[in-house]
Amino acid sequence: MQYRTLGRTGVQVSTLALGAMNFGAIGRTGQDEATAIVDTALEAGINFVDTADMYGQGESEEILGRAIAGRRDDLVLATKAHMPMGEERNHRGTSRRWLVTALENSLRRLGVDHVDLYQMHRWDPATSDEETLSALTDLRQAGKIRYFGSSTFPAYRIVQAQWTARERHLGRYVTEQPPYSILQRGVEAHVLPVTEEYGMGVLVWSPLASGWLSGAVREGQEITTNRSSVLPERFDLGRPSNRARLDAVERLAKVAEAAGLTLIQLALGFTTAHPAVTSAIIGPRTLDHLRSQLAAADTVLSADVLDAIDEIVAPGTDLAPDEKHDTPPALLDPALRRRR
Repeated sequence: MQYRTLGRTGVQVSTLALGAMNFGAIGRTGQDEATAIVDTALEAGINFVDTADMYGQGESEEILGRAIAGRRDDLVLATKAHMPMGEERNHRGTSRRWLVTALENSLRRLGVDHVDLYQMHRWDPATSDEETLSALTDLRQAGKIRYFGSSTFPAYRIVQAQWTARERHLGRYVTEQPPYSILQRGVEAHVLPVTEEYGMGVLVWSPLASGWLSGAVREGQEITTNRSSVLPERFDLGRPSNRARLDAVERLAKVAEAAGLTLIQLALGFTTAHPAVTSAIIGPRTLDHLRSQLAAADTVLSADVLDAIDEIVAPGTDLAPDEKHDTPPALLDPALRRRR
């Protein structure tokens, strides 16, 4: 296992991080399997574990908390807030009112007295940066969190938050968690240059592109992944973007084979090769999934392999642009780009 410094924090984290989104209802991974996954990950040298309050409406945190009981100090623990937690209109977002409550709920479910990294799951357009950063700074001062970060923020919002922190003398986001894979490279054009500019740690999610790069999605075979059953439209080969992804996967599989690698090793080695990236978050549902991903722990891609990947998917390109998660609101809502 390789280790890198998380931004400028001085904290050393493994280049593969364990994501717990599939623990519980989302991935149907129960307590025994989840505990075995955590055991195996830690034994392999993974020391960073990431979850969120909204995964299974708290179920992931509860399962993870039981899995790490008695060894809290052996890992860097991260969770997130912002997504709706129930129907109550104020049980969401990044207001001070909600973050104080949301963090207490997360700590209780995890069975710990603090988290190492508390991340804002998305940018909240209803709440000012000053409001959110002030609350997070106070929570850090109280010892309930060590650091705080953002997740899937548009580049301009990362810049704005950094400016607000400096101007208002508040703590700043020290990490960003964007989606990044060979098939979705848009963040290379805007987000990753900004994170490098501000010395932020980068923890990329979906490095296997929701299973497209796992080896389970290939030409001529039925797609039976868990994600395809939940979001079938993202695997409908009648859609041009999905056909483009499948064509790219077939070409990438040949590159991997020529290099003596699995497609998973190629995919994870690609994301961790970018100088801005600290860790790639893997989200196994089973022990077998984890073991296949751990095989990439020491994968280093040669320049020739990286060049071949660039020929298949150009730098800065998203093959499924409609699945971007950091699109500015005005591009999605016509009313926001039309003067009244």
